[in-house]
Amino acid sequence: MFVFSDALLEWFDVHGRHDLPWQVADDPYKVWVSEIMLQQTQVKTVLQYFDRFIARFPTVQDLGTATWDEVAPYWAGLGYYARARNLHKAAGIVAKQGHFPDTLEEWIALPGIGRSTAGALMSLGLRKYGVIMDGNVKRVLSRFFAIEDDLSKPIHERAMWQLAEELCPNERSHDYTQAIMDLGATVCTPKKPLCLYCPMQQHCQAHQQGLENELPFKKAKKPVPVKSAQVLILQCGDQWLWQQRPNTGLWGGLWCLPIIEEVHELDVLKQSLGLKQFIQKVEISHSFTHFTWQLEGLVFAIDADLQEHLAIELNGIWLEPTAAVQAGIPTAMKKLISATQL
Repeated sequence: MFVFSDALLEWFDVHGRHDLPWQVADDPYKVWVSEIMLQQTQVKTVLQYFDRFIARFPTVQDLGTATWDEVAPYWAGLGYYARARNLHKAAGIVAKQGHFPDTLEEWIALPGIGRSTAGALMSLGLRKYGVIMDGNVKRVLSRFFAIEDDLSKPIHERAMWQLAEELCPNERSHDYTQAIMDLGATVCTPKKPLCLYCPMQQHCQAHQQGLENELPFKKAKKPVPVKSAQVLILQCGDQWLWQQRPNTGLWGGLWCLPIIEEVHELDVLKQSLGLKQFIQKVEISHSFTHFTWQLEGLVFAIDADLQEHLAIELNGIWLEPTAAVQAGIPTAMKKLISATQL
């Protein structure tokens, strides 16, 4: 008799991923960091950041007692910076408590941890029963059962959670959790799933109905709006002027070049700061999930006697670009640095 979890675990033992750096028994902290990094981000990208982050913050105490300015450079480039701020804040709470949460509810009570991440931490971090619902799980289950409902609607999402809980075994639940993620990531992929190699193929209803490429249900994508802004690249010798972004909102807490989102503000600012004509203009485009930003960088040569005045007026500091990168800057700023050097 076919049992979903048995077939999945049998496949996992042979074909699953067993050598990821966060797959360490009895270390919930590494699992926690990896789970937050893996939100909205592929494994191959996370692998470029994980070891460096852990080397700098090897324990939850190290992360929880560090300042945000110490943490930010080790996340810069991964995007979705609210994740890092919440991880940092939650690590501070756990460090003070002196122990990791022991129940699903305790994990969910921490900043930035929802039901699925909490399930992963129970399962993969503590080796206790825990159920997850990431994109891989939704894809595997919606295809296996040929579920054509819109899973973004709460009623259908609740039904999917119930299904996931019914399928997850009590024994080896941590392996099952990793297995269903691995199946979704390596075989039951979003495009061109490798059904020939899937342990579920003979019982998969989507495959039998020829629906594997249609599921899970996808809403028609709305066109992504394009916004534009100007960026002040104020150069004095080898140094540029940088501002620290507010802790909340886009690129929270990272160092950025001054950004002007309203066209008329530039003329006002140029006049008030005594800026002359720019000496170079560069353009870059940077895409976010919800919009694309066209950034026009205007390079101004600044006299040394104006440095202190501009730093005070713009609430910024003068740093060489290499030092700014080390302090933690968004990818878009790195693009602007490269563009000025072409």
